[in-house]
Amino acid sequence: MQTYNLPNHATCLIFDIDSTLYTCPEYAAEQIDCQVRHFSDLRGISHEEGRAMVADFRKKYAEEHNGKRISLGNLFTHFGISIEDSIAWRTALVHPEDYLKRDEKMISVLTELKKQFHLICVTNNPVAPAVKTLEVIGIDHLIEKTIGLDTCMKSKPDRAMLELAAQTAGVPCSECISIGDRYDIDLALPLEMGMGGILVSGAEEVYDLPELLQNSPATSASVPEKDVLLETLVAFLA
Repeated sequence: MQTYNLPNHATCLIFDIDSTLYTCPEYAAEQIDCQVRHFSDLRGISHEEGRAMVADFRKKYAEEHNGKRISLGNLFTHFGISIEDSIAWRTALVHPEDYLKRDEKMISVLTELKKQFHLICVTNNPVAPAVKTLEVIGIDHLIEKTIGLDTCMKSKPDRAMLELAAQTAGVPCSECISIGDRYDIDLALPLEMGMGGILVSGAEEVYDLPELLQNSPATSASVPEKDVLLETLVAFLA
């Protein structure tokens, strides 16, 4: 876990969902690959060719944008796939119940955090499959609002999604902390907007948040250098 610019008075936690509120590499990878397979089928190319197209585009994008990553939804727009198409694909293809199960520890942790913070989720999945994921884990009732790909018709990183999260909680950005597993997608823009950030590697680190935030402000790190970001470019999660 790594913290960035944690506010002295935080009142809202903005969570990414995938690979943040659960740890299941198989499900995280399948959410990407099912869309790439579908894209490949529509294009009449092999799944291997489709995966190579996506990987090559990610690599080129990173090289042209100082190591930054691009979400799959935004990537697909460069291939003529609209955000509306991405919403339809994810809604039809993503099935969290096949991979995840109820997480009693996460339920306990978020129950504790909810006593002190507004809990909002911001995800690049449409709201329906995102909420289904939260339901399978058992935490949907603890989340004040889930903001998804079909809420603002935008894919993270996007300012409108984050502004809506803060507005929903009724607090300024300076009282929000964005929590996710990808610096470029989940933290870089929130930090620019004056939010704090916590980079996690999965649910196991989210379990430690009550203790960390009870002792806030924690020691915060500086923005990762370019070479650190480049080490994560092989990750496919959007």
